[in-house]
Parts: sequence; C-alpha cells; structure tokens
Amino acid sequence: MSERVVVLSTVGSADDAERIAAALVERRLAACVNVVAGVRSIYRWKGRVETEDERLLVIKTRRDRFEAVKEALLALHPYELPEAIVLTIEAGHAPYLAWLDESVTT
Repeated sequence: MSERVVVLSTVGSADDAERIAAALVERRLAACVNVVAGVRSIYRWKGRVETEDERLLVIKTRRDRFEAVKEALLALHPYELPEAIVLTIEAGHAPYLAWLDESVTT
C-alpha cells in the first residue's frame, strides 16, 4: 500500500478554502492543496436533496498524517459534517513523490 495519499474535502466559500488550504500546508500536514472552484454538489442532507456550489480541496499528504489532517479539517471546517475521503496514490513521478515526502512532516 502506498504511503502517499490524496484527501478530498469540499467547502462552500473561497475564503474558507484558502484558509484551510494555507493552514494545512503551513502546519506541514500537506505538501500541496489544490482549490478547485466551480464544483456543483448535489447530496442528501437531513432527509432532503440539497444543491450547493462548492470548492474541492485536493490535499496531497502521507497516509501516516491522515489522522492529523482529519483533525485539522474538523477544527477548521465550517461544515457540521466535513468530507475527508482518502484516495491512495498508486504511482507517480518519483521526484514529485520525494518532494511530497519532504514537505510533510510527522
């Protein structure tokens, strides 16, 4: 299993996305966080179907830092139930993966 992962989360505002992304990188919990605008989310919440414009956070980190990333997301996120989904990075450009490892500390 790969040590490198991508964590996905969504947030409603550009300000929240920038604040959370910056905090994760500054704390060395993530090497990089991409903020993808223009995400339209349709989901079920409290028995109703909701539709919202959101931003997707693509958080590049290490598996051993996921719990710390999740804790930070829960503390920083304005949502009652923030998304925190892990996707394994199976392979990648070796120098990029080395940079990711160097950028995230335990």
